[in-house]
Amino acid sequence: MHASLKPYLSVRPLVWTLLFFTILIWSGIKPKDFTTWVLEVAPGVIGFIMMVITRKSFPLTNLSYILILLFCWILFIGGHYTYAEVPLFDTIRDIFNQSRNNFDKLGHFAQGFVPAIICREIVVRLQIINSKFFTFFFTVCFCLALSAFYELIEWWVALISEEAAEAFLGTQGYIWDTQSDMAWALSGAIISLILLSRLQDKQIQQLQVNTL
Repeated sequence: MHASLKPYLSVRPLVWTLLFFTILIWSGIKPKDFTTWVLEVAPGVIGFIMMVITRKSFPLTNLSYILILLFCWILFIGGHYTYAEVPLFDTIRDIFNQSRNNFDKLGHFAQGFVPAIICREIVVRLQIINSKFFTFFFTVCFCLALSAFYELIEWWVALISEEAAEAFLGTQGYIWDTQSDMAWALSGAIISLILLSRLQDKQIQQLQVNTL
């Protein structure tokens, strides 16, 4: 194994699962709003089920697994406190004299950053697109579409349940919140691809060697 890859190829399923469920269980203990908690953690739980199902048939690189875990933690923390009331980001707001709690922006940045790596890995490994440019372009478009779809889900929740809508939407009175969320996801996807594509390619090559 190449020495430079060793720090990135050490994710163990048991450790990953323990870290996942530790934060999930913590987040479910007296959350701020139970309905909001269910809505926020659902994508992480669904993602976990999908990874269990595909673990043997289509295992991902460890880079993807690490990023997925971090993204799930963001979802679980946001679900526990609601995205508008995460204490650390209240402190950051006060220190930097910000007008709002911006934890939701971190969440939407991750909503682009992490799916971009997952999408790109699937496209590259299945050889869906051979051009590097169009792989980049398709991945960014996919992440932007995913972000837009999530905003539609938030809208539907707001229409169905006004009680859960405010906590789930977390707009905090910002009229451009939807557009801002999508912009953060877009920037997350672009930055992720620029920073991590080479590392991901190395891990894909190593994964393919190990499965031969």
